[in-house]
This record gives sequence, C-alpha cells and structure tokens, in this order.
Amino acid sequence: MAGHSAFKNIMHKKGRKDAARAKMFAKFAREITVAAKSGMPDPAMNPRLRLAIQTARAENMPKDNIERAIKKALGGDSEAYETIRYEGYAPGGVAVIAEALTDNRNRTGGAVRAVFTKYGGNLAATGAVAHMFQHVGEIRFKPGVGSPDAVLEAAIETGADDAQSDDTGHIVTCSFDSLGTVAGALEEKLGEPDSVKAVWKPSLTTEVDEDNAESIMKLIAALEDDDDVQNVFANFEVSEDVLKKLTAA
Repeated sequence: MAGHSAFKNIMHKKGRKDAARAKMFAKFAREITVAAKSGMPDPAMNPRLRLAIQTARAENMPKDNIERAIKKALGGDSEAYETIRYEGYAPGGVAVIAEALTDNRNRTGGAVRAVFTKYGGNLAATGAVAHMFQHVGEIRFKPGVGSPDAVLEAAIETGADDAQSDDTGHIVTCSFDSLGTVAGALEEKLGEPDSVKAVWKPSLTTEVDEDNAESIMKLIAALEDDDDVQNVFANFEVSEDVLKKLTAA
C-alpha cells in the first residue's frame, strides 16, 4: 500500500492529542493569515483563502479561530511569511517533499536539513524530486455521503478528474488550480468534506523494508512537528504487515 497515505490514515484513526491538534490549528491559522494578506480578505474573491478555510473547516477548526486569523491579516501586524518547498531523499531512495511557511528562511532551512541528516536522508535542490509527483487537489468524503457511482457522477459534474471509493470513504482528485472551486461545488452536492487539500501525489513509488520504513516514518513525523512545516509528502510503499507493526500502540 502507499506508505505515507496509509501511515497518515492509521495515525489519524488513533486520534490526536490536544497539543498536536493545537499545533495543527496554528498551522492552518498561519496559512489563512498569509492567504488573506496576499489578496482579498473575502474567500469568494480569493481562491487561496477559500481553500485555506475549506481545509481548516474540514478538520473542525473553530470558526472563531478562522475569523481571528483573517483579522490578523487585516490588522497589518502579521509577520511576513514566504512559501518554500524543500525536496530531498529519505532512506531507501524515497523522495520527500516538505512545504513550509516561514518568516526566517535560514532557521527553517537549517531545521529541515537537520531532520533529514538525523534520520539518514539528505536534503536536495528544489526540483530534485518534484518530477516524481503530481501537484493535485484531493477532496475526501465519508462513505455515507453516497454510493461510489453517485460520488463519481458528482465529481464529473463539478469538473474533477477522478473519484475512487472504498470502505473507508471517497477520494476525489482534481487539478490544483481548480481545487477551491471543485471542493465548493462538491460540498453543495455531497455535504461537507472530511478534508480538502492540495497534495503532491506520487507518480513513481519506492518499496521499502521494515528498517527503512521506520526511519522514514520518524523523518516524516519530525518534519511535521516543525512549526514552520505545513505539509509533508513521500513516495514510499510498504507492506500492510510492516505498517501495522510500526504503527502499533
């Protein structure tokens, strides 16, 4: 199975501690503030802000938190953040992409490099591994929103590229540029989604053994723990038995 996605799903099912949830909300707030500052504060007129709000709402971020993040941008006292994409290799030749929002490029770059080094990987130049991924939109729904055929039909009608369904739910993919629009249209047809994200979807995957999988998961977790890192993606494949063993309580 796709290692990173399955790993994330299992960890999600095990639940989040309050501290981890607070960190996640802080990252959402940063993206909302930056999005609101970069364009109109109205999500209807600002695709990046609309997507940031959809993503936060799908993870149950309180409305008050979202509004405070927008007001922070309007106040003009928010930090000047820049978006940076880091690319590198984890053990076993696995490609990793980490997206960050930072007000200090040197601090974040040093921290990311240290994580790669600590867990047996190496940071590479921007563009080194991005060609192994597709930058797409991903919208997830619970199984109960409709049958696979109904979800596929809604996806086609809203301009999405594909829809896949299984016992855990439905995943609709679309182009990165149309994510906000498609997500909004699907919400009208199917209800509020579980998540709305721009993702780097692997076009090529690398199968790894248990030892490398453990190091990769530690590397990913350490990157995601950094306050400046917003998202992490990797292209490893791992057997279900190994994955369950490594994510066991």
